[in-house]
Amino acid sequence: MEIARDSYLKQLVAAQGNGQIKVITGLRRCGKSFLLKILFRKHLLSQGVPEKDIMTLELDAKKDIRFRNPLILSDYVEEWLRGATSHRYLFIDEIQMSEEVANPYSPKGKPITFYDALNGFMHWENLDVYVTGSNSKMLSSDIKTEFRGRGDEIRLHPLSFAEYLSGTKMEKRESLEEYMRCGGMPFCLTRPDDSSKEAYLRSLFDLVYFNDIIERKKIEHPELLEEIVDFLCSSIGSLTNPSNIANIIQKQFGKSGAVNTVSAYIAHLEDAFLFSKAKRYDIKGKRYFDYPHKYYCEDVGLRNARTGFRQQEPTHILENILYNELVLRGFSVDVGYVESTETRGDKRQRVPREIDFVINKADQRVYIQSAFSLDTEEKRQQELKPFSLTGDHFRKIIVRNDVGKYWFDDSGVLNVNFIDFLLTPGLLN
Repeated sequence: MEIARDSYLKQLVAAQGNGQIKVITGLRRCGKSFLLKILFRKHLLSQGVPEKDIMTLELDAKKDIRFRNPLILSDYVEEWLRGATSHRYLFIDEIQMSEEVANPYSPKGKPITFYDALNGFMHWENLDVYVTGSNSKMLSSDIKTEFRGRGDEIRLHPLSFAEYLSGTKMEKRESLEEYMRCGGMPFCLTRPDDSSKEAYLRSLFDLVYFNDIIERKKIEHPELLEEIVDFLCSSIGSLTNPSNIANIIQKQFGKSGAVNTVSAYIAHLEDAFLFSKAKRYDIKGKRYFDYPHKYYCEDVGLRNARTGFRQQEPTHILENILYNELVLRGFSVDVGYVESTETRGDKRQRVPREIDFVINKADQRVYIQSAFSLDTEEKRQQELKPFSLTGDHFRKIIVRNDVGKYWFDDSGVLNVNFIDFLLTPGLLN
């Protein structure tokens, strides 16, 4: 099954021949290799690029394991380029599996890494380099430094609901229900039934993600890592911090975990693109809080698999899907904090209020509440109250599961159905 990933393909096409190293990052098995080796390759061939001018190396495959040595990789590619007059394209899959080796000319000096090999390729004017990787710290944070300002990152995510819908034969509502359960890992769409989808998602944690992190980060307490994953999966959209997690794990499971260790393990999970952190932002004070934060799973299907498909709270799952959609659309996403002064009993006191998402892109800001249903006036006022406290006139939206066609209320707040929001990016304009 071939699902178009048009927005990512357009980014690759736009970056073609720009003299930069194109780095496609994202969660393992979310479709990076398919984007590069199938969709982009097909585009190049359609533009008349000969097969011989495209080289693909897969560092996670046995046939290409020798190219994990950056010196062997460099020699092999340069031999392929030597004497060539045509423009050539190099694809390297799972570049984070490359190894450090001693510098043969300076054994006690700085070791040779894949950064050295890739930077060396940039001296060839007839070469365009594309790599994929599944570790954010190794790639994303180093693009500007290690690639000397000549690296472009294209961040790939699991299938959006719109992409998922394009690969099914179901109606929108039925597709959303399945998406809420199984998420957007592309291979799931090829599975014939729920049990095989669930088994695949469970295997990703057990056989891929945990093994990757434990091996790469040299995890000393893998059982603690698993407990942290279980806690984060069970509390998506809830405010928390490493101290809380360490205390809860110790009370519930009798396992001690130092706060620093918990913080480090959470960072490893973020580096592997399994979870994203949303910081709390004081809208009136215009500052970020140091803690607590909210954590969202990169894919709700993976989250559900980790909880045994038992915690199927639609409110939290839809909130997670909405968060992922906003990130996918290129927004920075924070959790909004405002205060109101209210009378409680015979006292006036400050009451904290929350806006689920404060999203920003350039000079655009939008406030968004995620609500499964607002079937009572009390619930409606609870969602609307924080909007009235912002003291500004930025757009305000409530994304709901209990409305049909979208509409504006008397306060100018847009009420829109989840499906319409997920399928209509223009609603944010």
